[in-house]
Amino acid sequence: MTSALDVEETAGALDKYRRRAGGLILAGVVTLALAVGFWALLVDTVSSRTAAMPFVPGILLLGGGTGMWGLAWRMRRALGAGTWSVHPAVAIGHGRTATTVVLRSPDRSEAWPLTVIATRQRYELVRPGPDGVLWWCGDPRVGGVLAPPGGGELIWAKPVRGGHVRRRVVARAEAEGLMHRATPRQPGNRVPGPVPGPDQATDVDSVRGPEGVKGPEDVKGPEDVRGPEDVQGPEAVQGPEDVQGPEDVQGPEAVQDVARTEPSGPTYAELFEHARRQAGPRGGRAPRPERDAREVAWWRVRSLRRVAGVHRVVIALGFCAAVGAVALTGPPKEDALKLGAVGVLVLGALVYSCHRLLTVGRPAARAMVRALTGTVHVRRRYTLLYDPRGGAPVLVLFPMYDGWDAGPEAVLRLIPPGPPKQPRRGLPAKPAGTVELHGWRDFTVDGRPFVVAWIDGRPHWPAGPYQEADGPEFAALVDRLAPPLEAQAS
Repeated sequence: MTSALDVEETAGALDKYRRRAGGLILAGVVTLALAVGFWALLVDTVSSRTAAMPFVPGILLLGGGTGMWGLAWRMRRALGAGTWSVHPAVAIGHGRTATTVVLRSPDRSEAWPLTVIATRQRYELVRPGPDGVLWWCGDPRVGGVLAPPGGGELIWAKPVRGGHVRRRVVARAEAEGLMHRATPRQPGNRVPGPVPGPDQATDVDSVRGPEGVKGPEDVKGPEDVRGPEDVQGPEAVQGPEDVQGPEDVQGPEAVQDVARTEPSGPTYAELFEHARRQAGPRGGRAPRPERDAREVAWWRVRSLRRVAGVHRVVIALGFCAAVGAVALTGPPKEDALKLGAVGVLVLGALVYSCHRLLTVGRPAARAMVRALTGTVHVRRRYTLLYDPRGGAPVLVLFPMYDGWDAGPEAVLRLIPPGPPKQPRRGLPAKPAGTVELHGWRDFTVDGRPFVVAWIDGRPHWPAGPYQEADGPEFAALVDRLAPPLEAQAS
C-alpha cells in the first residue's frame, strides 16, 4: 500500500463524497434558477419577502456543496500523500455531542486532539466506540482524514486550536485511559477472519418453512445508528413479499456435518473481554413492561409499533391536523402561499409514512412475530458488542459447548430498544451469556435466516437477518466491533 487511496473502500468513499458535493452544487444552481423565475412571476402579486424565499435553500445548497467540494480536494491530497495508520481514539463529550476526537500517537508519547469538520450525522459514522480505534491519514499539526476501521467513511479533522483548550482535552482523554490502551494492529498486519465451521449437534432435524412462506429482506448495517428514530430498522427491511420461500434453504443444522476447523480470528475469550470493556450503564429506569408479542396482535406491542413506524404516521397526522386548523381560521392573503406549501409538505410526509407502514413496517413486524412464535429455536452463547459506526448493538454468536477458544459463527444486529437519548436502555444486562434464537422459518433471497433473539425473558428485535461467518465481510465486521490488538500498553 503506497497511499491510502490504494484501499478500495477509501477510494470509493472519496468518490462518493465528491459526487455528493457535486449533486449539492447542481441542486443549488437549479434551485436558484427556479427562484429567479418564481420571483419574476410573483413579485407583483406577493410581498418581496415571500418572493425571495426560494433563494434561501438555493444559497444554502450551493454553499454546502462548495464547502464539501473543497474538503474533498483536501482529503484527496492528504490520502494521496500518506498511508493509513490505526490509533486508539477517545471522543470527548457526552453521548452524541462530541465533536473532538483524541488519538494516541504510534509511539505512545503524545496525544493528538482533533476537531471534526462534519455534520452531526456524518460524525456518527466515525465516532469511536467504547473499545474503539480510528484510522488516520495526515499531519496532526495541519489536518487529515479520519475513518472507521476499513476506511469506508471519510471525515476531515483539524488540530484543536489554543494551548489551554488542547491541554484540557488531552487531560480528559488521559483520564479515560487513552495512553494505557492496547496497541491496535496496523492495516497491513491484519489477521485473517474466522473460519466458518459446523456447530455442535442440536435437536433440530430439519428447518424448512411451509410452502410459500416468505421472509424479510436484508437490511443495511447500522452506519447511521444513533437513536431509535434514526437507526436503520424495519424501514430498511424489505417486506416478506419480496423474498423467496425457504424450500431449498438449509437451516441452522446445515453447518453441523463437517469437522470444525480451529478459528484463526478472534476467540470467544477475546470477544468476551471486549464485551466487558464496552459494557456501560444502560441509563434511566428499566423499560416499562409491554404485552407479549406471542399472545396479542403485533400492533398491541409498544416496541413493535415503533419498529413498524406507527409513530411516524401519528406525527404526520398531527401536523396535517394543525395545518388544517390554521387554514380553517382564514389566514391573511400574504400567508396563504406559505401555508399551502407547508400543507403540501406535511401531506406528502403523511402519504410517505403510510406507504412505508403498509409496505415495509407492517410486513416486517409480522415477520418478527412469526419468527418469535415459531416452534424451532436454537441456543447459542453471545457477546454483546457495539458497532462504532453509530453505536448499534450487535450480538456475536458462538456454539454452546466449544469452550473459550471457539470462533464466532454468526452475528445478529439488533434494533436499540431505548429512546433516542438512552438507546441502550432495555438491552441485556450482561455483556455475555446465552441466547435463544427463534425463527428459522423465513429467509432472505440470498438464504440468510430471519431470527429473533430471546434473552432474559424478553425478545430483542433484529435489525437484519442472521449473518453467518461466510467471508471477508464478516471478518471486517468483527474487526470493527472488536479491533484486533498487538500489545498491551504499559
